[in-house]
Order: sequence, then C-alpha cells, then structure tokens
Amino acid sequence: MYSQVLSDVRRVVGDDVYSPEDPKELCGRLFFTCYMSSENSSSETRARAQELASQIGSTHLNINIDLAVKGILSIFSAVTGMFPKFRANGGSHRENLALQNVQARVRMVLSYLFAQLCLWARGKPGGLLVLGSANVDESLTGYFTKYDCSSADINPIGGISKTDLKSFLSYCVDKFQLTALKSILLAPPTAELEPLTDGQVSQTDEADMGMTYSELSVIGRLRKISKCGPFSMFCKLIHMWRNTLSPAEVAEKVKRFFRMYSINRHKMATMTPSYHAEVYSPDDNRFDLRQIVYNTRWSWQFRAIEHQVSQSLVRAHKREDELECSALISWDTGRHSLLQTQSCSSTGFVCARLGPLWLLVACTRDPWSAASLRGSPLLEPGETHHPHCYHRL
Repeated sequence: MYSQVLSDVRRVVGDDVYSPEDPKELCGRLFFTCYMSSENSSSETRARAQELASQIGSTHLNINIDLAVKGILSIFSAVTGMFPKFRANGGSHRENLALQNVQARVRMVLSYLFAQLCLWARGKPGGLLVLGSANVDESLTGYFTKYDCSSADINPIGGISKTDLKSFLSYCVDKFQLTALKSILLAPPTAELEPLTDGQVSQTDEADMGMTYSELSVIGRLRKISKCGPFSMFCKLIHMWRNTLSPAEVAEKVKRFFRMYSINRHKMATMTPSYHAEVYSPDDNRFDLRQIVYNTRWSWQFRAIEHQVSQSLVRAHKREDELECSALISWDTGRHSLLQTQSCSSTGFVCARLGPLWLLVACTRDPWSAASLRGSPLLEPGETHHPHCYHRL
C-alpha cells in the first residue's frame, strides 16, 4: 500500500525520486491557495487566510482583483453611459447586487487561470483542479453568485452544512493543532462584497439570509431527510422551536426559506459535483433530484401555514382567558392546607377554602400582583363575594 501511495505522489508531483519530508512540505507541492482581495476585503480575513495557509503548508498567493473589476465596469459604463453604485453609496438593490456579482465572478475566472498556469509558471508539468467552497446552507438558499467560487471542478464541502463544518473545524483545532481555525470559527461568516464601514465588515451572511446557520441546518435536514414541504416543516418547527420562536416567527422563517429555495433553484442545476458526506446533501445531479421550476408563491402551502398561525393565536387567547379565571394558591403553616377552590369567571375572583376558612383571591397573570393579595380578607363558610356566585362545598 505504501509503495502504491508513494508511486501516485511521485506521479502527481512529476518527480520520479521524490519522497515526502513532512506533511507541510507535501502540501506545498499539491495544494495552492489564493486570497483574492478587493477594496471590500478586511485585513482580518487576509490575516486569517495567511495564518491558516502557513499552518497547513499550502503554496499561498495574495492578489488584488480591483483592477479587473474596474476594467469590467468601465466597459459597461462606456456602453451605457452609467456607472452602478453600492447601496451604501446611494445605489439601488439591483446595482448593489450586480457589483457584488462582478467581484465574485472575477474570482472564478482568476481561479481557473491560476489553476491552469501556476505549474507552468514554476516550470512544472500538468495543471491543477479548482476546489469549490459552497456549503449546503448556501446552496439551498441560493446565497451565492452563480458561476462564482462555487463553480469549480469538485466541491469537498458541498454536502455538509455550516453547523457540521464548524464542528469539523473544532475537531481539527485539537487533532491537528491548527490554531488558526480558532479565529475563523469565532468570526461572523461574511462574503465581504460590500463596502466596509470604518474599516470593519458591515455585511454578514446571516443578516443577508434572514436566519441563522443553525436554523438552516435544521431546515435542511427536515427538507431532505424528513421530506418536508413548507406546511409539514412549519408543523414540526413550531414544536421544535417553541421555546425560542412564536408560531408567527416560525412561519416567516419557513416562508422566507422556501421563497429563496424556489427562486434560486436554477442555481442548483449548475452546482459543482460535491463529496457526498451526509444524507441531507442537496447535490442536484446525483442525490437530490428535484424540479427546477417552482411556483415561488407557494399559494396553498402558505395559506395553510397562515391559517395555522391564526388558529394558534385563537388558542393562545383562549388560554389567556382561562388563566385570568384561575389562580394557584399555596399556603402552608404546618397546620393548614388548601382543600378546594371555586372560581368565578364573571368577576375574576377565586374563593379558596383553607380548612374552615375561605380566601378571596383576585385572578391575575402578574405573580407580583397575586402575591400582594395574600393578605386578602378571609370569608366565613357560606359567604359570597358576588350575588351571582354562590359557592357551596
């Protein structure tokens, strides 16, 4: 087995007598990384890329794409007489999106250029494969530019969610002592395609998508593994997220996801083949065959969701009304205990029998108000607090 691996390595690096000295040295011969910065890139991400490349031993390059971006935009300006602006500079949403896409697509073109000519420039034979970098969550929502860095020869992480990727990186920090990954894990995910604010990143993935990667991880599993559509997913999530989100908030997230999913389905049809790592993989051409054209309004499903939300509000109001007509009274002096209670919906008061005595308590959802009524006057058996409410035990 060792001889076969060594033979393959020598063939790939183009050296018949080569023997690897250490993992970093071998990585430097096989793996080329490139940080393609623009005027919207931060110094922090540049430093993180440089540090990680140093720790794994890749042959790393730093280039700036601004000249190429400006050249493309100057062609457009020469033809139309107009020059698009970022939203931060007063531009429209269409202008803002177009300017982001130009940067992303220039990076794809440069990736293939360097992949074809890097070895040639070093006097080495052969060429390189381009690796893609889109994950499951970005693919499902369409949060990437068509034909950007997601377009490649193979995508090693295309079948893995962001949440699982972070878990894998955490493992690599300890297993392989790649401490550079710590700062990457702590940094908010960002495309850095919009202008910085005072030198700091102003654009984050989760803000753009309107949901967190943790939420998308759950949604992605329900979509593929549980085969959920909009309505069935909503029905599951209102229970799974009941402690953090209201039914209305869950409904908005589900509807937002399926709108993005259906609008951007055409992107999935062109996605780079991915390493099949998980059963929730959205790899369109192999493991998740779906239609390309959807009714992006999801009329029936969204109406069903809205109906369930309205019904949940009705039930919630009903429970509130019931709470207004009930009270929890605890009283323990070591000699007495609560025996029975009677409630009066017409007045909002409760008569509680404490041994031979009765306690009149006003119903309230405010525990402090309830506590303030502990000293309410006691009623003798047979007495009533309202002519229409006579409680006999």
